[in-house]
Amino acid sequence: MGRYIARRLSQGILVIFGVTVFVFVVTRMVGDPVKFMLPLSATPEQREARREAMGLNDPIHTQFGRFLGEVVRGDFGESTYVRGTPALDVVFDYLPRTLQLVGLGMLLAVILSVPLGVIAARKPGGTTDRTLTTLSLIGLSMPQFFLGYVLLILFTVRLQWFQTGPGGLKNLVLPAICLALPAVGRLAMVVRSSMIDELNSQYVKVAKAKGLSQRRILGVHALRNAGIPYVTLLGWEIIRAVAGYTVVVESVFNWPGLGFMASTAIKEQDFFLIQAIVFVVAVMVVIINIAIDISYKALDPRVKLG
Repeated sequence: MGRYIARRLSQGILVIFGVTVFVFVVTRMVGDPVKFMLPLSATPEQREARREAMGLNDPIHTQFGRFLGEVVRGDFGESTYVRGTPALDVVFDYLPRTLQLVGLGMLLAVILSVPLGVIAARKPGGTTDRTLTTLSLIGLSMPQFFLGYVLLILFTVRLQWFQTGPGGLKNLVLPAICLALPAVGRLAMVVRSSMIDELNSQYVKVAKAKGLSQRRILGVHALRNAGIPYVTLLGWEIIRAVAGYTVVVESVFNWPGLGFMASTAIKEQDFFLIQAIVFVVAVMVVIINIAIDISYKALDPRVKLG
């Protein structure tokens, strides 16, 4: 296990390095951060002096070498949007709110998807199965920004049950639901498909012949064996949420998390903040992938981690 984790970590470092290089090249190609750092009244000479001071006039390979040395030290430069603050500090200020959102959203997705998938699998093709499948497909087909605005208008504007923006649990509920519902559809379908296969397997027929209760067969045997594909998709749902979906959800609900800050950094062309955000997200994705692989062993001791 230790050797496997060490090998995955070394592979993860290569992935993080590749993503970091890509973002460095792209940010140098698409804009000029100096125009956002200085007032509109700044002269061309002042702008040129700032570029020179930041090393933006150096050859690209010189900039890249300096950038890698700074990354190793955890120094991504100062954010041009949150002025005077190191970019990595800005990321860690906003990251906890994103983790709260993703944590609650994925918890809701698990709580809803597992029983829905099991119920649908008990009588494939029945009314309950068709209804749940239809609802899941609707959830999968609905764009997240549209779902967010529907929830916002209904529960915040009309009913005034919840609030938006920074705050406590009352402000977090709607964005968490918006993040969870599309994942519920995908996860429930995986549970349904896996459980149908497991319930038709030989060992379930033997368990029924031995007189085991339906609850024990479903909860202890079939559901546990259906866990690997479920955990795989759940891990990818978490990665999608951290690396992409939160940008939309946090922007719609004005939730001050890392996704909201990422969209702001892109609009403001804050190179240093963009690089810090991508680096931290890449590290999180690598850790989540390793955790998924380790969970396979916990679910099924027969699994060998190559």
